[in-house]
Parts: sequence; C-alpha cells; structure tokens
Amino acid sequence: MPTKQNGLSLRAIYTRYAVGQGLRQFVKSRTTLAFRDALRNVRIEAVIQRKHLQSLRGVNKLRIQPPYKIHLGCGPNVKPGWVNIDLFSKEADLHLDLREPLPFPDSSAELIYSEHFLEHLAYPDEVNRLLRESLRVLQSGGVFSVGVPDTAWPMQSYVHASEEYFRFSYEQGFLPNWCNTRMHVINEHFRGFGGHKYSYDLETLVGVLQQAGFVQITERSFAPSLDSELRKIGTLYVDAYKP
Repeated sequence: MPTKQNGLSLRAIYTRYAVGQGLRQFVKSRTTLAFRDALRNVRIEAVIQRKHLQSLRGVNKLRIQPPYKIHLGCGPNVKPGWVNIDLFSKEADLHLDLREPLPFPDSSAELIYSEHFLEHLAYPDEVNRLLRESLRVLQSGGVFSVGVPDTAWPMQSYVHASEEYFRFSYEQGFLPNWCNTRMHVINEHFRGFGGHKYSYDLETLVGVLQQAGFVQITERSFAPSLDSELRKIGTLYVDAYKP
C-alpha cells in the first residue's frame, strides 16, 4: 500500500501535482506573458480589497479617540497613541488601501504623518486624492508632515560625477545585485524599492501640497522624536498646514 502523507497517498499527491503542472503548461501555451501578469495583478488587487474592507469594519473599534495622530504607511514603525495604517504590516492598527478615502470624520486629526510612502503612489491621481483626504480629515491648523526620498541628491551626484550618493546607496545594502552602474542606481531610485511611482524635490513637493490646499509649507530638518533614524540621510522632510 503506498505511503501516505496528510491523508493522501504519494500516488495521489503526484497525480495532483502532474495535473497542476499540465494545467499551467496548457494556460501558458495559450496566453501571453502580459496577460498572465495582468491576471496576477488582479489577484493582488483582490487581496488588497479584501484586507481593506475587513479593516474598515475595525475603525469604530479603535481605542484611540480624536483628535487623531495618523501615521500613513507605517510599516513596522508603529507610534504608540497614534492610528498606524499600513496595508501589510502586522503591527498596524488598520490595514487600509490608502488609494481609497480615509475612514475618518472631517476635522478629526491634528497631525498626519508619512515617511517614504508618498512616492509609492501614482501622480497625479493617487497622490492628489490622498492629499485632499488628508486636508479634509485635518482640523484647522493641523499639520501634514511628510518625508520622501530627496531626488535632488542623486540627480546632482550623477550630473556632477560625485560618488557621495552612490557610495551611500551601496553601503546601505538597499540595492539589488544588478545595480552595478550609476544609471542602474538612478533607475532604482525612480522605479524600484518596492514600487516607487514618483519622485520629488523641494520645489515639486511644495507645489503639489499647495495645489492640494495646504499653506505655510516649509522644509524641516530630521526630527528624532518623529522620524526614523534609518531615513535620516537622503530624506526630504516638509511640514504643511491646513488653513
């Protein structure tokens, strides 16, 4: 009698594997790579939608009371006493798709913060939607504090043949192995690191925030009580206020 594993004979397991392999080969022979990539993206968006809708039901269960401090795209860097939002981080309070409207009342937050997240949204649509939502949720005089990769630094380093930015990038260990030229590194800054979709210098970031309705927009220095030490070098930090 064939040996069993998890209640199935090895012959049954092999048969299922062979059928699965045959089905994959059949689909592969009759579809294009781009079509299969599109299907994978649909599956990813289905997972995102499920997590977002499930988390929406948990908003009313938050123990934190307004006025909120909201941390967008927190990753593992959760802030105690804040509403920490990240789609995939287990530590986050809410797992929301930040391309969607924020589930908070008007004028219910005193501070909204994000660090190395805004560049993962497509400009103009996704970025403008989040900024408008942030402006709505902030109370008058509330602060939108944002940190993004400083794109002026790599561009200046490339044009002026300076090795400072490139040496820093290699030393941090962020780059994939194939980034063996300066232009590869520049491309990774613009399109890599988990899906960068847009890049900012101070002029552009200020303009985008002004267009969304923010005022008193100023560059600020690294704040140890707020920002991540890992992001201290190479990050452009800006504070903007709701009128």
